[in-house]
Amino acid sequence: MKILFVVYDNDAYVSVFPLGMAYLAAACRAAGHEVEIYSQDVYHFPDEDLTEFLNRRSFDFVGIGACGGYYQYRKMLSLCRAVLNARRPPFLALGGHLVSADPEYFLAKTGCGAICIGEGEVTVVELLAALEGGRPLSGVKGIAFIDGPEIRRTEPRPLIEDVDAIAWPAYDLFPMDHYALMRMPNIGRADRCLPVLTGRGCPFTCNFCYRLDPGFRPRSPEAIIEEMRHLAAEYHITYFAFIDELLMSSVNRTLELCRAFRDSGLSFRWQCSGRLNYAEPEVLQAMKESGCVFINYGIESVDDEALRRMNKALTTAQIVRGVENTLRAGISPGLNIIFGNIGEDAECLRKDVEFLLKYDDHSQLRTIRPVTPYPGSPLYHYAIERGLLRDCEDFYENKHRNSDLLCVNFTSMTDEEFHQALFQANTTLMDNYVDHWRRGNAETLSRLYLDQWDGFRGFRHT
Repeated sequence: MKILFVVYDNDAYVSVFPLGMAYLAAACRAAGHEVEIYSQDVYHFPDEDLTEFLNRRSFDFVGIGACGGYYQYRKMLSLCRAVLNARRPPFLALGGHLVSADPEYFLAKTGCGAICIGEGEVTVVELLAALEGGRPLSGVKGIAFIDGPEIRRTEPRPLIEDVDAIAWPAYDLFPMDHYALMRMPNIGRADRCLPVLTGRGCPFTCNFCYRLDPGFRPRSPEAIIEEMRHLAAEYHITYFAFIDELLMSSVNRTLELCRAFRDSGLSFRWQCSGRLNYAEPEVLQAMKESGCVFINYGIESVDDEALRRMNKALTTAQIVRGVENTLRAGISPGLNIIFGNIGEDAECLRKDVEFLLKYDDHSQLRTIRPVTPYPGSPLYHYAIERGLLRDCEDFYENKHRNSDLLCVNFTSMTDEEFHQALFQANTTLMDNYVDHWRRGNAETLSRLYLDQWDGFRGFRHT
């Protein structure tokens, strides 16, 4: 079959490589299908161009995927209309976190033919085989589809246990020189960057997170290094962004990867997502020695009661100790904080701001966003049980207007008080960030002109 995967435009100057789509493309190609990519994210074609593209070309199947989010929701609806407006609409399938939590709603809303729920490499190949062979879709595990007047959901698809057996992403189908330009914290100006997965899933269960894949399934260090060697040789990658949900899934796992990185003979920088309860000095030293320059930590709050309510499995003492250990190791910590989870108040926000002012090393601009109860998460179901939210339609059509605005209020503050508090908090953080760079520029100007520094390379954005 002739397959077209659409990578939606995320309104970014340089886009993150669509790793999930590339995995699906590789699986479909390995099954003998002809695969093409419509890179709207790179070329910023209007959605109407997709309709004309489909009118000019002949495809049997179109796949679109997205994570949950207000922007992605509206983009998905628009792209579905563009596909179905073609003169000979191909079979349209959707996937990703956005649609997996409530596939029945998205089937009715978009008019697509099927939705792949969760991990898709095996599911999409079986779906294509059923379509090509004219067999009932009811025999394909892990999908939802419209069957006459009914919407049917099939038996769940088991997770792929041997993640090393999954084919590498189909890098050659994508404009890789564009994606390699992505800038990350502490990246060099000449570095080329790509994302890589070292495993799938996460062993923790925070209340705001929609868990598609329970548990954690690691790739072997040997398989990871082999893929990195390929990316370094083929695309000259010198900075790897390990975009697992959680690379630091344990102390032993992290040390195992660091040894593999050091022994690989490759020269590169890297970043990952981490857990502060594992941020011990010996672990961080190993990470630093193997090239780690940034660890993105999900802190969420520096209030112990708030952390307990969100099931974060962290304490403020662990957070402070882990961040201080990270800074002492010479690695930048990404300090992610959200506000407005169950029972939080203005005092919680004050402590959050105080923490960020004390420990942010300015490797990134950090602001505080309100917590969002994405469909499928425990917090989403909590909101529905308490009458704060009706359903998926209410979430996307009425409540979730923007990730920086309040979606559902779980606090005792009024909505106006909530937004006023975030305005003050983020004004303070923004002013601190700007002051830092103002001081740095003043020092650079002094060194340049008063000391006549001939190593200066110009004021550049990156």
